[in-house]
Amino acid sequence: MTSDDIPIGRRVASWRVRRQMTQQMLADRLRRSKSWVDKIERGARTLDRYSVIQELAHVLRVEPEVLLGQPRSTPAGTPDGVDDIRAALARYEIPQAPPQTDELRRQVGHAWLTYQHAHYGQLVRVVPGLLDAARAAQRAEVLVQAYRITSSVLVKLGEADLAWLAADRAMAAAGDDRLLAATATISVGQALRAQGRDRLALAALLPAANRVLPSSAHSGDQEVCGAFGDQTCRKRLDHEGGSEGEGGSGGEGQGDHRGRAVGGTLLVQAALAAAGCGEHRRADELTDRAAGVAANLRGYDDAQRTSFGPVAVELARVLIAAQRGDAVEALRRHSSVVRREGWRRLPAEHRGAYLVDVARAYVHLGDVRGAARALVDADNAAPAEVRWRASARTVIADVARAQPAPAGVARLAALVGLTR
Repeated sequence: MTSDDIPIGRRVASWRVRRQMTQQMLADRLRRSKSWVDKIERGARTLDRYSVIQELAHVLRVEPEVLLGQPRSTPAGTPDGVDDIRAALARYEIPQAPPQTDELRRQVGHAWLTYQHAHYGQLVRVVPGLLDAARAAQRAEVLVQAYRITSSVLVKLGEADLAWLAADRAMAAAGDDRLLAATATISVGQALRAQGRDRLALAALLPAANRVLPSSAHSGDQEVCGAFGDQTCRKRLDHEGGSEGEGGSGGEGQGDHRGRAVGGTLLVQAALAAAGCGEHRRADELTDRAAGVAANLRGYDDAQRTSFGPVAVELARVLIAAQRGDAVEALRRHSSVVRREGWRRLPAEHRGAYLVDVARAYVHLGDVRGAARALVDADNAAPAEVRWRASARTVIADVARAQPAPAGVARLAALVGLTR
């Protein structure tokens, strides 16, 4: 039997097992019954609606075409090498002959640039060797950065569970270093959000932000933690609330610059997680705090590769407004922020990922033309964001079904192998 002959229900079951889900877990995420999932997998119930197939594909983190057994075109395929990354993460022995520290830092810097330029295929080939070299060196800073790079690219490739493992390794490598632990928490939050676990992400991100931001920046967090019933979060804030931020106490504008940039990024990620929980007022409060941090940054120092600043905060405001259904506010902010000089200075990866999210928001708001423009702009900024990410392919499929399909999106649909 060829792969094309396999019934769609068996493909669903196979991917469910690969994602380490039970039938009940899949049913819960789909808001359906376990019996419904069982019937689909046994072929007792027919999957004849593309929207339902899309929903299943989204939860299983694959393209709808994978479930349908349709071939994907080579240019759009996920790059080979994820299994090599998995093998590198599974190695526990410490390699011999560590490289020179300066050379290793150069490799880490090159890997970050590769990621920021969205050259994911190249990065996937580099990561296994980088992990081995960083583990051999046993230097916390480079080890944390190597695991963060690994986690980031795995999120892009739809391997959120493996990304969480890499992020957790970064946390372990950070040890007692407050700033390194905070940067590792950025990756933890991103991996958890990619899994749809926004509440867990929020509980991880907020305390980490408070450890590196001035104590006066903590106001409102007791209320945020209380809203989620997170006793651990609340106790941690009680313990840390009187501590000074890294580099000194005082107003939002004081403290170590690197700590503020990392803390601001944590607040942005927490805001997006809060929005994912439906807590839109909390999301607005957190973005307001992040904006206060960004407004007091002096100069531009991105040693921790956060890309944080006023524009990053504004991008989060757009996505949060769109998620709560405020189309007018989202479109107003979006049209304004992409004209700012800071937008053009953001890494290609950041701009491409944001534009794909904006395209999804346009689809939800019923603006197919706006979604098409965002997708084309994303492809111009970072082609891999559009052609390799499962979430982007789903948006392309949604827009391509319009009558008539926008020309630019019809071209993208052909490039990624989608059929109408």
